[in-house]
Amino acid sequence: MEEKLKIKISIADRVYPLTVDPVLEEGLRSASKKIDLMIKQNEENYAVRDKQDVLAMCALQLASLQENKKIQSTEDFQEALKRLQKINEKIDFVLNKNI
Repeated sequence: MEEKLKIKISIADRVYPLTVDPVLEEGLRSASKKIDLMIKQNEENYAVRDKQDVLAMCALQLASLQENKKIQSTEDFQEALKRLQKINEKIDFVLNKNI
């Protein structure tokens, strides 16, 4: 069993000490960099009063992306299911025709 790592992640000019599994470290560091980039972009593009407003916008954007991926995944699944049902109907037709 791997030991936990003690790392420090910086988000919005604040440092957060974390204890994590080594396999999660790279993802956490990458995520903190993406959040900081989003913060910078939001500060440049919108009139914001403080970091909390910017962080709220970042949270909303990230949650929205995740929800949209779920919705798209469900739509893709439904489309694939419809295609499989059509294929199954064609196979049944051919099999019943040859009996």
